[in-house]
Amino acid sequence: MPATRALAGRSSVERMQLQLFRPVPGDVAPRDAQDLMAWPFFSLAKARRVAPIDFRMGATWISVESVPEHGMATIWDADVLIWAASQLVSARDAGRPTSRLIATTPHEILTFSRRGTGKASYERLKAALDRLQSTTVATSIRQEHERRRHRFSWINEWRELADGNGRALGIELILPDWFYAGVLDRALVLTIDRAYFDLTGGLERWLYRIVRKHGGRQEGGWSFDVPHLHLKSGVLSPLRRFAFELRAIVARQPLPGYVLTLNQAFGRERLNFVPVAPDPLDVAMRRVGLKPVENRR
Repeated sequence: MPATRALAGRSSVERMQLQLFRPVPGDVAPRDAQDLMAWPFFSLAKARRVAPIDFRMGATWISVESVPEHGMATIWDADVLIWAASQLVSARDAGRPTSRLIATTPHEILTFSRRGTGKASYERLKAALDRLQSTTVATSIRQEHERRRHRFSWINEWRELADGNGRALGIELILPDWFYAGVLDRALVLTIDRAYFDLTGGLERWLYRIVRKHGGRQEGGWSFDVPHLHLKSGVLSPLRRFAFELRAIVARQPLPGYVLTLNQAFGRERLNFVPVAPDPLDVAMRRVGLKPVENRR
């Protein structure tokens, strides 16, 4: 049996064994999976990336591979997973059953992540779903004591739904066990600022996630050695270029809820970040869908 037919057969069996989860429409708090915030699982570039991520740090290792047809899943594609995590946690907290098989509409995902809802946005979402499905991941995270290698994709499968007249009815997608298990553990999910979706650069999006994960709401903030950050980012650019882009982000101060600074310590450059109280005007503007004025702090 050809591999594609065998894969389709396994997918059909998996679909039959899962109950369908339908998110309740409405505004839910955005939540992110801590494992995805802390480690290099996604491409930070808008250009197609096919070079793998091969990350090693102590006992932690991550291998991410893509196919040339679609390229590696990007940090913008990860908005789909943030949407899924947010919906699953909201349902769990409300006492509703959850499942890895989710039915939704492109409109729900696009509006949640502050995207446009026109045809072009829909096509970009479908491309993101293809990248999430075709990107494969293997990691030691949360399976350090397992001897067998566990490889998965961010989405096991997805499909468009239509009625007998070909009218679109939405989409269905199946999440992998690894992601689903992490989301439903209360210790492995964090609420993020909705303004995260306004960040346009891959590096600044990644920085916000790692700052939120490690710095949290600690009054004293946190700091990272810049070469250490470069390693954890998984980017292909050299350290010098990474440091240059980091300085530009520090100059702009785009991360919601945090102030960034750079200084020298023991002959090495370090990035420091501390949480700040939200500006009332910024909060009011975001509530009505407006973008706060940059560098007003």
